[in-house]
Amino acid sequence: MDGGRYPAKRVVGDTVVVSADIFRDGHDVIRAVVRYRGPGQRGWKESPLAPIDKHLDGVRWAGKFEVDRQGSWEYTIEAWTDPFATWRDELDRKITAGQTDLAGELSEGGVLLRDAGARANDKDDRALIEHAILALEDSKTPETAKHDLVLGQELFEAIERHEERHGDATLPAPLKIEVDRVRAKFGAWYELFPRSWGGLKGVEKALPQLAELGFDVVYLPPIHPIGHTNRKGKNNALVAKKKDPGSPWAIGDKSGGHDAVHADLGTLDDVKSLASAAAELGMDVALDFAIQCSADHPWLTEHPEWFHRRPDGTLKYAENPPKRYQDIYNVNWESEDWRGLWEALRKVILQWVDCGVKVFRVDNPHTKPFPFWEWLIGEVHKQDRDVVFLAEAFTRRAVMRHLAKLGFSQSYTYFTWKNSRWELSEYVSELAYSGEQEYFRPNFFANTPDILHAYLQHGGPAAFEARLVLAATLSPSYGLYSGYEHFENTPVREGSEEYLDSEKYEVKKRGLDGPLLPVIKRVNEIRRDNPALQELSNVTFLDTANDALVAYAKQSKGNTVVCVVNIDPFQAQEGLAVIPAHLGLPPSFTAHDLLADERYQWRIGHNYVRLEPGVKQAHIACVES
Repeated sequence: MDGGRYPAKRVVGDTVVVSADIFRDGHDVIRAVVRYRGPGQRGWKESPLAPIDKHLDGVRWAGKFEVDRQGSWEYTIEAWTDPFATWRDELDRKITAGQTDLAGELSEGGVLLRDAGARANDKDDRALIEHAILALEDSKTPETAKHDLVLGQELFEAIERHEERHGDATLPAPLKIEVDRVRAKFGAWYELFPRSWGGLKGVEKALPQLAELGFDVVYLPPIHPIGHTNRKGKNNALVAKKKDPGSPWAIGDKSGGHDAVHADLGTLDDVKSLASAAAELGMDVALDFAIQCSADHPWLTEHPEWFHRRPDGTLKYAENPPKRYQDIYNVNWESEDWRGLWEALRKVILQWVDCGVKVFRVDNPHTKPFPFWEWLIGEVHKQDRDVVFLAEAFTRRAVMRHLAKLGFSQSYTYFTWKNSRWELSEYVSELAYSGEQEYFRPNFFANTPDILHAYLQHGGPAAFEARLVLAATLSPSYGLYSGYEHFENTPVREGSEEYLDSEKYEVKKRGLDGPLLPVIKRVNEIRRDNPALQELSNVTFLDTANDALVAYAKQSKGNTVVCVVNIDPFQAQEGLAVIPAHLGLPPSFTAHDLLADERYQWRIGHNYVRLEPGVKQAHIACVES
């Protein structure tokens, strides 16, 4: 990663594949290993590297090792020349060529055997080597017998166990891999506003049903007190009515700031109870971490130096033209007391970690200093390595990649705006194979409180089902915002991605009773049952002979899943799922559609597919042997 500046990423249980171009001048035989050690380990373990590209004469070598614990791992490559293997190879080639006068070559072998015998600390290996030396020096031993002896596999293995790493070379410094828990890579997220569910206690009551539906993370927008000054009203109105609750992102009033819970939602103890209940169900609670303050936030009076002021003394509210956020103020990262600001934010995160919160969705991290994130994530991980950070950064690709390198566990993506067959195949292939897969973990949210794409606005229930299947099967992590299961699709106006009567500005009455929930549950079950859907860099897009059909295969050891999705929400589409031979499947096989529980006889090559909205929007087919 950038010459070792940043670590690659893996999760517990992953197999790390390491490859390198290894060569030297001449024709000497080379040996190489990958050396690695986990967090807290002093000694190094080794795994062999071997040539993998015979057509290039073995210049590219590869090996692997498993990471079985969280934390920072180190690895390096060591390569050396093997004098005995080089001599043995040369002798074998000369014998094969019919050369007979090889006394000089055998004398060279005797020197190598004596060196090996001196290093051997195993009595059986040493006895075998000494026997070979005596046979070479015995004039009565036939030449052919000497050849067979020194070329024998048993002797070779004994010497290799005690070989000297002649002229060994390694990397200037070890490289690092950050290993997270599995949730950093794989999980289904459900976003909800606690105030629409009866507060934190209401959310806790909904956890068993969310778990039954297959969700792994319940994500809550800010749960803190909401400011009163410049509070936004319904549909982002500049003037709020008396009972308007305001936007949760306008954080802070006289009762507290980022470290407090809104009185209408509950208490710190309720947060602890919610996190504990989620953990018992194998779930995580994710909190929004938004570094911004309402005009009523305690920090504005306690630390006025942390905020921007114009020359006339007025505060500068947040803007992202054409959007204006009159109810919030950004902090001043150039403040003379920036260290105090950083430390205060660290304390905020660690307080919630102490409450049992292990996942944070970070609001607009790309508008904050990059060194801050690298420092903060490192500091938090010193206290608790389980913590996962999701970057909500819909910005330039280079910036999104940089945030991932700095330590963010996951990132929102452009998935919401990739709706055609070509866009999806191009974008997912970039994420899976461009090199980003080593550090950038996507989370495909199908919608958010801020993003209602035109495809969902106009496509109706079929569009919602298509995007659900695409999000859940293309990416190991995906998310839905509450209301998706009800097909909520009315924008505030044509051409806008904002919801009409947005939940950001008003309280709704929510429950898990939407018509799409049975499909969501089944999709989440399929994801958990099929390891192929828990990986990113195992996708192969398939030809379909119809741009309205998106088809792809995902494979892991012993598991192949083929998905075909009709992205036309209005009419039936017919086409093909062209299975290429390089997937290694049998010439003919059973494709078990796990969504409809139907079986089809498919084969390598062309397979007819017909998908009709309202009848069958997609196939998620597991290949059965």
